[in-house]
Amino acid sequence: MTTPRTDHLILPGVLTAEQAAQTVDGILAGQRADGAIPWFRGHHLDPWDHIEAAMALDTAGEHEAAARAYDWLARHQNPDGSWYAAYADGDFERPTDLSVESNFVAYVAVGAWHHYLATGDDAFLDRIWPTVAAAVECVLALQQPGGEIGWKRETDGTVVTDALLTGSSSIHQALRCALAIAEVREEPQPDWELAAGALGHAIRHHPERFLDKNRYSMDWYYPVLGGALTGAAADARIKEGWDRFVVPDLGVRCVVPNPWVTGGESAELALALWVMGESDRALDILKSIQHLRDDTTGLYWTGYVFEDAAIWPEEQTAWTAGALLLAVAALGGHEATCAVFGTDRLPAGLEPDCCASV
Repeated sequence: MTTPRTDHLILPGVLTAEQAAQTVDGILAGQRADGAIPWFRGHHLDPWDHIEAAMALDTAGEHEAAARAYDWLARHQNPDGSWYAAYADGDFERPTDLSVESNFVAYVAVGAWHHYLATGDDAFLDRIWPTVAAAVECVLALQQPGGEIGWKRETDGTVVTDALLTGSSSIHQALRCALAIAEVREEPQPDWELAAGALGHAIRHHPERFLDKNRYSMDWYYPVLGGALTGAAADARIKEGWDRFVVPDLGVRCVVPNPWVTGGESAELALALWVMGESDRALDILKSIQHLRDDTTGLYWTGYVFEDAAIWPEEQTAWTAGALLLAVAALGGHEATCAVFGTDRLPAGLEPDCCASV
């Protein structure tokens, strides 16, 4: 049962108090004793989705469990500030993908800031600060002259300079959260401010600097979710892609033209709509994916192939449930979640002297 601290997770048509508690319990059941949160037990952990699930736990007041997740990251950070892209069942001794993905590494700043705002735990912020700082420096080593962030570093150390719009948009939010942490600690980071400003500018004005992945719904809404596009620009972007990606009463396509809607992308779009002030449409999207809920576990199937009326893949991931809880928390006014995703609540960075006429 939810408590007064978790009333914001009750959303008519989406979650009752009992359902919210069951979903939180479902995420907790998948967390290892050492704090790792794999997609589900027996599957791999990637750092980004591990953090998203931890953030969801904080929305439900499960701060101890969330702190264990961040402690796992701090203990297992590589000397260069990175984490590997995947670990078998969250076992740091069994990495299954030794490449380093820049947005995976950066996201610790979002999670750390969210946890601090949810708990007010100054000791945690002191403890996690070296981890965040090292991660940011690792990511900024992949920033390109145009502001975009290179996608990854291969296992052999080769840097992939191609940039992904979704990943860079997520990093944009992460850099702003890192700057917010630095402000609280009174440790100015002018290089981070410049980097965040250059990245935001690239996202807003230079689509040519990113790989063309416009078939993917994440590339459609992530510039809004990551805070780079706001106001009229955000409205125009969402309007342009709505009919391509949104399937009425079913959710959001992962990629067009495939007849496959996914819970994670749908919940993230709902969160992006909340960022824009479109709470009614956000609620409609969250209602539309309740067919993905498993009432036995409280978790959500990853996706649904609507032409075949088939659940696919047959997996229930912690991060899908986490994305939904974060969207519900924002709609419910959870302060930490609103502050982390609210575009006017984070430092903006310094815009470069480029395209002055734009």
